[in-house]
Amino acid sequence: MTLRGLEVLSGADTVAAEDTRNTRHLLQHHGISDARLLALHQHNERGAAEKVISLLQQGQGVALVTDAGTPAVSDPGAVLVELVRAAGFRVIPIPGANAAIAALSASGLSAPHFLFYGFLPNKSAARRSVLQDLAAHPYTLVFYEAPHRILECTGDLQAVFGAGREIVFAREITKLFESIHRCKLDEALAWLNSDANNQRGEFVLLVSGAPERTGLDADIERTLAALLEELPLKQAVQLAVKITGGNKNELYQRALALKSETEE
Repeated sequence: MTLRGLEVLSGADTVAAEDTRNTRHLLQHHGISDARLLALHQHNERGAAEKVISLLQQGQGVALVTDAGTPAVSDPGAVLVELVRAAGFRVIPIPGANAAIAALSASGLSAPHFLFYGFLPNKSAARRSVLQDLAAHPYTLVFYEAPHRILECTGDLQAVFGAGREIVFAREITKLFESIHRCKLDEALAWLNSDANNQRGEFVLLVSGAPERTGLDADIERTLAALLEELPLKQAVQLAVKITGGNKNELYQRALALKSETEE
């Protein structure tokens, strides 16, 4: 909790909270007793947002708190922010602890870019479909996962991404039982099963990006070679780009090399 966060909570007339019980403990811990609490969670957000807007129209100050994360980032709040802004009121972000960024900073994964996905689908088939779409990205991939799905999710990560990519399990970030473990995907399930505590708590999963490709994909190369047998080089490259979606410059350079090899 930052000093600015405490200042805002101390001055708020109403605190909209994902779970009023948790937020009441937070406020009591810091000696804040004046604010009224209003429940705002994923099941009532639109209705609660109307109440917040009404309070703002009356000149009150409203703060938004979620239980263990940043509002509107894989947590309730996005709908509220949208409606409050549409009603003409200012929304002020108060930076605080964020599990994804904290985990990324301590992961040791050095890719210059990352892609934050958040929670994957609950069902394995849908989860694998999403992972297939992400598999070729060279960025560090950042997911959130719940403890009761961690084994199944990790199995799907290995099945789709392969054994060699690295995964970082950042568990209970910024909390009492925080732990960070890095290993290869083919070692991940063994680590999770080595100690029941390794499967407890809220997880940030960070997976290293796809390795940089060297050369053309084998199927693309076969397509290009077959077209070169029947067509002039320029036409073969143009058609190969349309068929495979490959990079035109890469295909052109490889076509030149293939032509040179056949003419020797």
